[in-house]
Amino acid sequence: MSNYLGILKTNMVSTTIACGLALSLGIGFAAAGDKPSTEQIIHSLTPKHTTRSLTASPAEAAKTAEEQKFINELRNRPLTRSLSLGEREKVASIAADKPKIDLEINFEFNSDRISKSAMPTVEALAKALNSSALKGNTVLVAGYTDAKGSEDYNQGLSERRAAAVKQVLVDKFGITADNLMTVGYGETHLKNTSQPNAAENRRVGIVNMASTTAAK
Repeated sequence: MSNYLGILKTNMVSTTIACGLALSLGIGFAAAGDKPSTEQIIHSLTPKHTTRSLTASPAEAAKTAEEQKFINELRNRPLTRSLSLGEREKVASIAADKPKIDLEINFEFNSDRISKSAMPTVEALAKALNSSALKGNTVLVAGYTDAKGSEDYNQGLSERRAAAVKQVLVDKFGITADNLMTVGYGETHLKNTSQPNAAENRRVGIVNMASTTAAK
């Protein structure tokens, strides 16, 4: 018994030290499978300050204006129209340097129906999008699949799943529909390219399409 208590005490001390070190270094200390909090989502999606000049060059201003026009056109497109390959890749290019987070939002098998277990994550996302830091921003909801099945089928499934997340955010949590745009990438943007069928490839990416904020 004394040996058991000694081992237990040692383990508790080690755990306390590990937790303290993680907190002091600013490292997230969460068990596998933990869902992101509203605060974590807000932090990931909030545009970071930059040190560049407040006055953009004519070329930068023209690029920003062209990108915004393109985004607005996609936001207002009919829900029944899928994006072309060129449009999808242009969205990916614009989103590349924007604040983003990948969320594990599970769906029922071979379906665009969000599982009950995923609803806490969707709710945390909704609270983040309704926060003062993000409210009113244009947000991209991007659907991804793994490589199981045909490319055409996965493309359609990813589009339907992205649309399903948007619909829940609008209908259940009151997010303004015009502030959400969707895109599906199917299996074309695998997160784990060495394991095309890995679960981490089945995800929903959230991107704040607002311009990066310049430092004052």
